[in-house]
Amino acid sequence: MDPALAAQVSEEVAQKMQEYRRDSSGWKICRESNGVSVSWRPSVEFPGNLYRGEGVLRGTPEKVWHWVNPTAEGLREQWDENVTSLKIIQSFTDMLCVTRTCTPSAAMKLISPRDFVDVVLVKKFEDGSVSSNATHMEHPLCPPESGFVRGFNHPCGCFCEPLPGEPDKTRLVTFFQTELGGLLPRSVVDSFFPRSMAGFYTNLQKAVEKSHK
Repeated sequence: MDPALAAQVSEEVAQKMQEYRRDSSGWKICRESNGVSVSWRPSVEFPGNLYRGEGVLRGTPEKVWHWVNPTAEGLREQWDENVTSLKIIQSFTDMLCVTRTCTPSAAMKLISPRDFVDVVLVKKFEDGSVSSNATHMEHPLCPPESGFVRGFNHPCGCFCEPLPGEPDKTRLVTFFQTELGGLLPRSVVDSFFPRSMAGFYTNLQKAVEKSHK
């Protein structure tokens, strides 16, 4: 894959992520529990929704990022119940790579296993924040595989932000807009994402606490 193309696409995604982070208009809350809020608004990327999650985690930004870093192999599978495998297919720099993520069946097996191939860019900011920025991209080393339905992540990622005055806590803001592929009822998709995003925060908090006791 052309490194220049990967860099260009990922920088465009990072810009969109900043726009999502700044724009507070049009969001509708669909789930609130244990200090985590999940909201949505129609996506402009595909005929589905853009979901936004926000919550404060107990743990420094460095500790939280250690577990959510999408460029670190072998960690996500340990705590994220929606990930069975995350592999780096091609690495351009320590901040830019292409990954393949596999997910298990879900929603009482109404959603069969999926795989996603994404270009991922990590960005660090002067205030100590770190962001991941990803979107789907075809890669010659990752053709569709039997046993998986190929899904597509439209611009997505997270912001791992210090909490002013509370150095041992982290604000994590996440954005997902995923096209699962296959012939799924809209009601199944719309109920799955808010629930899985809330679970993402709960399981991440457990991983952070368990690893740093």
